[in-house]
This record gives sequence, structure tokens and C-alpha cells, in this order.
Amino acid sequence: MVLRVIFRAVIMGPPGSGKGTVSERIMKSFGMKHLSSGDVLRTNMKAKTEVGLLVKSYIDQGQLVPDDVITRLILHDLKGLEQCSSLLDGFPRTVTQAECLDKVYKIDTVLNLNVPFETIKERLTSRWIHPASGRVYNINFNPPKIPGLDDVTGEPLIQRNDDKPETVARRLKSYEMQTRPVLEYYRASARSARLGGQP
Repeated sequence: MVLRVIFRAVIMGPPGSGKGTVSERIMKSFGMKHLSSGDVLRTNMKAKTEVGLLVKSYIDQGQLVPDDVITRLILHDLKGLEQCSSLLDGFPRTVTQAECLDKVYKIDTVLNLNVPFETIKERLTSRWIHPASGRVYNINFNPPKIPGLDDVTGEPLIQRNDDKPETVARRLKSYEMQTRPVLEYYRASARSARLGGQP
């Protein structure tokens, strides 16, 4: 008889800290399912669902998506991952979201990517994408062969609104105010668990 262990983790870090890249490596190494809040939001925006259009308006202004909207979307998608090890990427982003998640989904560990904000600003504002394929270029360390054009199709690259300098600055400020407290929430939960539920 083979004992199957279900392991649930959250990966955290500022926008542009490399959560997607690290998550991909973890999935390959440990066979975990990956649920990215960014992917969920982009899928809804691309499909131009009612929620997707609402989400786009917040992101274009450099604001985080409201708790109730993102929580509803993520918890819906989590229903399909109840019987497998999984890695949540980009959620929860607020203490309110973490509390809602705790009611239905036990988290075993939290990984935090600690990247300086200046590094992130440089990384994101140098990022350009090919909208049709999602291919990503960085003018500093992974530039296209011909500036401004996709290597495969030759089509023009674009810079997403949320990668523009003024938007990046707003996103990082929002992260600092809303998401850093989530790390303390999980630290406090871990301390309480070690002490047998005592504060």
C-alpha cells in the first residue's frame, strides 16, 4: 500500500520577483499542481468575462484586485485541486484573503521570495511581450534579436500597462501595504501551531 501525502504551499513575493519561474521549477521537481492568480485573472480578462473586465480596470490603474473578486475566483479553481499537492502563486495577497483560504484549505508551508524593490522595478520596466504567444523579452538580459519585434513571428512587441514605470511603482506600494502583513499572519499561525494553539 502506497501512502500518498498531499502537500499544500503558498509562494509569495512582490510583483516581478520571479514567482512564476520558481513555481515552474518546484512543479517539475515535486510534481505539484500550480494555481497562479495571475493566470486566473488573465484568462478571465482574455475571455472578456464580466469579472475579467472589472479586473482589467483595476490592474490598468496599478491597483490590486479587490479581495472578494479574487477570492471567489481562486476558491472556485481550488475545488479541482483538493486531492493533489498544490502550489498557490500570487494568492493570498491580503490578510482577509488568507483568512478566507484558511477556512477551506490548509496550508503546510509558505515560501517568500525576498527581492529588493529596485531590482524588481528595473526588471519589470525592461519587460516586453509578444501578445499573441505570451513570449517575454527583457531588454537588459533577454532582448529580441531585432529591437521591438518578436523573434519567431517578427510581430511588434508591447509593454503591458502594469509593466510601465508609474504602474510598477503603484503595484509595489500596494504590495508593501497589503501583502507583507500576510507573511506575519502566517508566521503567527506557525508560532501558534508550535505552541499547541496558544498565542
